[in-house]
Amino acid sequence: MTAKAIACFRGQGQLGIVHLGLGAFHRAHQAVFLERYRQRTNDAAWGISSANLRSSVGLVDALREADHRYHVAEYADSDTVALREIGVIEETLFTGRDGEGRWSRDLEALLTRMSAPETRIVTLTVTEKGYFLSPASGDLLIDDPMIAFDIANPAAPRTAPGILVEALARRRAADVAPFTVLSCDNMPDNGRRTRAAVSQLAARRDAELAEWIEREVAFPCSMVDRIVPAMTEADFARLAELGVEDENAVVCEAFAQWVIEDDFSQGRPVWEADGVEMVTDVAPFEAMKLRMLNGSHSLLAYLGTLDGIETVFEAVSRDDLKTLLRRYMLEEAAPTLAMPEGTDLEEYAERLVARFANDSLRHRLQQIAMDGSQKLPQRWLDGARMRLEAGEPVPCTTLGIAAWIRYTKGEDLNGNSYPVDDPLAERFQALHERHGDDPDALVRAFLEEEAVFSPALANASGFGEAVTAAYRTLTQRGLSAALAQLERA
Repeated sequence: MTAKAIACFRGQGQLGIVHLGLGAFHRAHQAVFLERYRQRTNDAAWGISSANLRSSVGLVDALREADHRYHVAEYADSDTVALREIGVIEETLFTGRDGEGRWSRDLEALLTRMSAPETRIVTLTVTEKGYFLSPASGDLLIDDPMIAFDIANPAAPRTAPGILVEALARRRAADVAPFTVLSCDNMPDNGRRTRAAVSQLAARRDAELAEWIEREVAFPCSMVDRIVPAMTEADFARLAELGVEDENAVVCEAFAQWVIEDDFSQGRPVWEADGVEMVTDVAPFEAMKLRMLNGSHSLLAYLGTLDGIETVFEAVSRDDLKTLLRRYMLEEAAPTLAMPEGTDLEEYAERLVARFANDSLRHRLQQIAMDGSQKLPQRWLDGARMRLEAGEPVPCTTLGIAAWIRYTKGEDLNGNSYPVDDPLAERFQALHERHGDDPDALVRAFLEEEAVFSPALANASGFGEAVTAAYRTLTQRGLSAALAQLERA
């Protein structure tokens, strides 16, 4: 194996960025781009204070014990890896429940950090569900217990929107200019959706505060792309063979992309030379990535898991699944996209298939399958509605939806059980218990879930029947038969 080691920036930095969501993706993506920037420029003004809001207090403490240094292993393939030491995260905080069930261990420290004039950007990777927005309407879920708590206790918030509102309220009261809020989650119009969550929550507290946020706070959109699987014992063993003993290490692919709308009210790193693409409109890139990359990932996740496949690499090693991906991307996703001139979507699709076939990554399908109710509207359903309105069929998508419905039962086609990690998991389980022996009733009940499916799509001519037919084939004859039937369609 060829391994290249890259040491981290050694200067003491100023904390100019606060990040909400100290997970593997943040550590392998935004932190890596900022580490490259600091190594190139020796500019110490953009260190990161990173906070976990609900889980993984162990990671927060482990990074503190390691002086906030950790390694990122970037695999081009199983024989070529770059080992980066990352030091740009200079503070870690935790605001969830502690070991005794008490909330907000570091909440005040986080709010103080976000209120400081030195903090000029707040970034987020809290997953789609962390914004507490309805996937269907885009409105704040004011009846959610967490949001209801923040409305009743604005100075002690528990959610990302609540923390943003309280920090911005403090800055406004102190006559400190607001920071820029940069969402890095996989949502279409993620900046505008973040603005909606924050503004709607602020309006519940103070109309003038909400107006100030609407007028003064920048919420640029962004698109992020890098495959970052959850760490396994095998990954740690591979790193140990390279001389890296690091419980905080992350593995990922060599490819990374970050596209950002250039709208920052308090300045930003000049990171274009480090691979960040600064644009005036992120929307086309967001849609391309969500529908082609993420949509393909979801197809593999639900179909593959039902057939007992564990990883993306195993899935794309099957010719029938690889054929499915190409057909979905080029016939159902690509026609819904309006890309800048010169964008070659066929080349993009082939590059995605090659990335999925990276045998050095153990990207588990169950990791991708999480929170399907939050992900599918932007990955599959928006594009499917557009194709159906144009009078075009969406057989790959309908098969994917059938697989997702069956996946939420928590049992694969061979009878093996698994946990379903989704905010609506209990509701879906109830639907299976009520309608499980009647595919027509089960599919109709799922399509009537307006938290996921818009009425316009659910009631589109022939759509429900197509999903039901795919469900019957998949559950009665298996994945290979369903894919073979799709090829003949």
